[in-house]
Amino acid sequence: MPQAGKGHQAVVVLDFGGQYAQLIARRVRDRKVYCEIKPYWTDPRELSGYMGIIFTGGPGSVYAEDAPLCRPELFSLGVPVLGICYGAQVMAQVLGGRVGPMEAPEFGKTQMAFSEKSTLFDGVPDSVVWMSHNDGITEAPQGFAPSARSAHCPMAAMEDPGRKLYAVQFHPEVAHTEHGNRMLENFLYKVCGCAGDWEMGSFAKDTIESLRETIGDKKVLCGLSGGVDSSVAAMLVHRAVGKNLTCIFVDHGLLRKGEGDLVEQVFKKEFDINLLRVNAGERFLSKLRGVTDPERKRKIIGEEFIRVFEAEAAKLGKVELLCQGTIYPDVVESGSGQAAVIKSHHNVGGLPEDVGFEGIVEPLRDLFKDEVRRVGMELGIPEKLVWRQPFPGPGLAVRIIGEITEDRVKTLQEADAIFREEVANAGLEREIGQYFAVLTGTRSVGVMGDGRSYGETVALRAVNTTDFMTADWYQMPYEVLGRASNRIVNEVPGVTRVVYDVTSKPPATIEWE
Repeated sequence: MPQAGKGHQAVVVLDFGGQYAQLIARRVRDRKVYCEIKPYWTDPRELSGYMGIIFTGGPGSVYAEDAPLCRPELFSLGVPVLGICYGAQVMAQVLGGRVGPMEAPEFGKTQMAFSEKSTLFDGVPDSVVWMSHNDGITEAPQGFAPSARSAHCPMAAMEDPGRKLYAVQFHPEVAHTEHGNRMLENFLYKVCGCAGDWEMGSFAKDTIESLRETIGDKKVLCGLSGGVDSSVAAMLVHRAVGKNLTCIFVDHGLLRKGEGDLVEQVFKKEFDINLLRVNAGERFLSKLRGVTDPERKRKIIGEEFIRVFEAEAAKLGKVELLCQGTIYPDVVESGSGQAAVIKSHHNVGGLPEDVGFEGIVEPLRDLFKDEVRRVGMELGIPEKLVWRQPFPGPGLAVRIIGEITEDRVKTLQEADAIFREEVANAGLEREIGQYFAVLTGTRSVGVMGDGRSYGETVALRAVNTTDFMTADWYQMPYEVLGRASNRIVNEVPGVTRVVYDVTSKPPATIEWE
């Protein structure tokens, strides 16, 4: 097990390509059981020590050529298994059942009837679940019996209690399934026999001790942005090795308004961390000139970060390790397992291989955003920083659609600052998970004074999320939107129109690029 789960019981999620692998893991951890994620092709011999195994959903059909399937011997380990959606069909297919297209595919909220005798559904009344499937289990494998049904799916769940094998066609991990958490608790505690010994309270202490032991007297360089991820990662390493950590704050000219000074003030003066600020705005803008593709922007910025680190490290003498604030959602969205690459994060997919360091330190790689915040509060990081608005590593470069220029950066900085100020004035800062402005690259006609103008369109985005794997667009009060829109159009030169993004994740991502 990785350091985060050392000494704890653990459940493993096998990823068959669905985008909800991390969400399932998060729900399991919410039930106080540590959870890891591995690809579906993992050798079953590596899984025998886990308390339980959960199969994720996936985008394909189990009967298709080269469909992702697990090895049959996995079901002979004696470890309880829960298959979800595609994972349920995998269980049926591998164990000799039948899976095929449904006459009436089900998507969205669906009324479900559950067996009262099932341990998995103990205490779960007939209720609404979230379905998302074209295929279904048409014939259960030997030893299995149906345990749930909907109007169009007579085998929406099946089970073989003797072998502790359970399969559900719906998604218990999403909020739309009314009693999904109860189902997961039943699986973890009543089927797997978990003790529930995973608590975040000891994470900081255990991680600091582990970092102190593994790093020793080596020198560490950390790219510090001031966001909660890099801040908590830096604080953990700082507590472990003190002045052997040097934090480099690269001001790439793509930060939010006034942010550079804030980061320097908090870390250098309040925390007494060895911090070097590098003003490299002109360098980054030069490299980005003429670039419009979002993936190229991320790759360029990621590489320039490393080049700046290398240059600064050369001035400092020998620096062996690089510390990064990589967290779980970064990993999965950059293509962990079989999940599609949604976007490459600057601290995962965008780094060149020849980084020039002996190794990478990623103390938060196994944590979700809310878990990182809890660690930050435990470390004594000020609340204003722990709850600072999430900000992508490439900064405003991925919130400016099209080419990056100094003028467009300034335009977005001003518009974004106004939007954040109006949200704060309305007292909504802690109510909204994430909010920001985007320069869309769309130009439209407007009326300014007695003449017509032709300027940029700014989009405002606000979402609520608990895990950053899914998000609902926030129903912003009209008066807040009205004030923000009025101020942006009147106070920010070159902007003629403001729109509001009402798309959830999925199908969209939280960021525009």
